[in-house]
Amino acid sequence: MRRYGPAVLLALTGAAVLRISLFGDLYLRYVQPGLRPYLIASGAVLVLLAAATVLARRGEGEADGEADREADAHGHSHGPAGPRVAWLLTLPALALLLFPPPALGSYSAEREAAQRAAQGVGTFPALPSGDPVELTLAEFGSRAVYDSGRSLTGRTVRLTGFVTHGDDGTWYVTRLQVSCCAADATVTKAEARGADAPPVDTWVTVTGTWHPQGALGSDAAWPPVLDVTDVRRVEQPANPYEKR
Repeated sequence: MRRYGPAVLLALTGAAVLRISLFGDLYLRYVQPGLRPYLIASGAVLVLLAAATVLARRGEGEADGEADREADAHGHSHGPAGPRVAWLLTLPALALLLFPPPALGSYSAEREAAQRAAQGVGTFPALPSGDPVELTLAEFGSRAVYDSGRSLTGRTVRLTGFVTHGDDGTWYVTRLQVSCCAADATVTKAEARGADAPPVDTWVTVTGTWHPQGALGSDAAWPPVLDVTDVRRVEQPANPYEKR
């Protein structure tokens, strides 16, 4: 059976990739939606390679059987097909297939310092009419910190994210942004005031008004603050990340 180790590893990895990309939305925990076709193609190729490897090894097995019979006739035999420990390589692929890791959450958010790309202060396009206005955390943060037109003034906004806790009882509505995949995730968040903090990693939709603080573009303006009037627990969205 050891000769089929590479085929088993390829098959498990391919099946895991197909499981998260072809048969559900789990792939959104790791990459952007646009990469789904590439994941499906990669998974299919791995499964096909596994099948091809099995067929090739069967042919080798028949040849090895003849060689072993000849070796026995001459009083010697071949060594083992490979180290048994190599089968341990199947464990990560099996774990990915059966227990896919969750999306990044508060642990990742808290490990990253509040580093923001340099942006110039300026005016932003007008917000849609009607309240509350549905915004991403990134949109809210950009307008709160950099919009010289103060487009958030007097407007009620609605934000969705997971809960992270800070010092002195502060808590934040947080979201991770990705450009390509979870490996390049960065944090965007808003401090929530006026409501009790839900448990860490709880997904919530909060409604409230912007609370100005600090000079535009300054460190004192970050993170932006929302005076919360309503907190509603929600399910984690299929795509937990915001696109950068």
